[in-house]
This record gives sequence, C-alpha cells and structure tokens, in this order.
Amino acid sequence: MNDYRYTIILHPDTDEGGYTVTVPSLPGCVTQGETLEEAITMAKDAIRLHIESLIEDGQPVPEEHEHLQAIVVNVAA
Repeated sequence: MNDYRYTIILHPDTDEGGYTVTVPSLPGCVTQGETLEEAITMAKDAIRLHIESLIEDGQPVPEEHEHLQAIVVNVAA
C-alpha cells in the first residue's frame, strides 16, 4: 500500500452550509461534508476510493509533486 499526498480545496456552501471538496490533481474526485472535519474525512475516503478505482482499471495514479497554497489577503482600494 502506497501513501499519497494531495491538496484538497474546501468550497463553503453559503446557502446550505457545509463544504464541497475538490481535489485538483484528481479530476472528478468530489465530495462534501457538513463540517470542516467531516469534509476532510470525506475527502480522504473519496481520494482512497478514486485511487483504488484507477488501479483496478489499470490507469496511472497521478502524483502531486507541488502542493497548492492559498492565503487570504485584505486589500484596500
């Protein structure tokens, strides 16, 4: 069993609450959670299942060599 490391993006749902999670290095790997903690847990499960599916189908598993970083900045204009 290999260990993989991926960046996840948490998109807050301002209308209904919770988070939608995407994995930029694994197109189509999307999940959601009601809380931040649940969203992260669900993302780990979705990534694992996505990788298992790729392996079963004989497809290469993308590896992420550079991890995205995001910060929020305030700008007065």
